[in-house]
Amino acid sequence: MSRRQWVWIVAAAALTLLVAASAPAFPQERPAGAGTAAPSEAQKSAQKAMQEGEKTVETILRQQEEILSGQRFSYDPGGRRDPFRSLYEELTVRRKGPRPKGVAGMLVSEISLVGIVRDPSGGDVSLFMGSDNKGYFLRVGDEVYDATLISVDPKAGNVTFRQQVDDPRLIKPYRDVVKRLVPLEEDKANE
Repeated sequence: MSRRQWVWIVAAAALTLLVAASAPAFPQERPAGAGTAAPSEAQKSAQKAMQEGEKTVETILRQQEEILSGQRFSYDPGGRRDPFRSLYEELTVRRKGPRPKGVAGMLVSEISLVGIVRDPSGGDVSLFMGSDNKGYFLRVGDEVYDATLISVDPKAGNVTFRQQVDDPRLIKPYRDVVKRLVPLEEDKANE
């Protein structure tokens, strides 16, 4: 046998195996009158699932067309946080609940340092103007809504608050906020 004959034999055998593999092992015969019989429960449930799937696909396609044409906007957070909400303020509100009245209910960002008074007994007192346009005296250890006053420095003219922060990007679980009696030029530019 020549090489060409072997190639034809191998090709024919491969084609025969391919046809045999694609044919069903046991051909199913339809009983008489099967075309007119009612569908079984399995077929009904399969048709129902198919119709629901088609409706879902149609709904998704219609919504995508509306979004692409500018008729509506959709944001699926998928378990993620809202990117336009502050990480810190949301955590403090959840942690402490409703705000009390007075300076205890104000955020550090809502009060401004107006003066520092030297107390003869040893502790320094700082004077703050609140968001309600009232003055408040705070000593070291006093708390506002989202922080605690940890130091008063009359020589430098500033006070330091410590905020507890639950931000996973920070190494420390807190942030120190410095309020100055006379704002620096950088602070004026940021306001």
